[in-house]
Amino acid sequence: MKSVLLVVLALMVNVAVFYVSPIYAESVNDNLLSHLSLEYELPEYSKVYDDQRDPFSDANAALILAKKTNRNVLIEIGGNWCTWCHKMDAFLLANPNVYQALHNKYVLLKISVSDVNENESFMKSLPPVLGYPHMYVSTASGKMLLSKDTAELQDNNGYSKEYWLTFLNQWQRKATLPKL
Repeated sequence: MKSVLLVVLALMVNVAVFYVSPIYAESVNDNLLSHLSLEYELPEYSKVYDDQRDPFSDANAALILAKKTNRNVLIEIGGNWCTWCHKMDAFLLANPNVYQALHNKYVLLKISVSDVNENESFMKSLPPVLGYPHMYVSTASGKMLLSKDTAELQDNNGYSKEYWLTFLNQWQRKATLPKL
């Protein structure tokens, strides 16, 4: 009888976590984000994967913002269905210095691909994706600089702060210095 009660209790806890965790995660994320000091306010296309968004319109807006703020664009391909996309978002939120470096040095453009909307025409304009999440770095003028498998940002323990910061620093837009 005790074992049956334990199983029922365990199932109830798992169900509660399954249904409550997204709500809890959203409130935790909002609380974490409110404490981070970013130089730039994040547009909606930098925050979420959304099947309903127009990737071309968002890309144009990201390029305009990148020009205005002298940053490159980091295009992140993934979706709400993608476990590793959630792990990457959780990693970034748990590492404020990486999160701040990402958003202060790049305009993040999240493009959703899913069974509902594969964004085929947009994806055809990019080099092939081998897995998700996948990232591209583009200049503010739209020149593609890099196609990046995010697995390269992992070590044995998941995503690596060191690998992320090295990547972000290496591909950030370099300000042109006046010649003397």
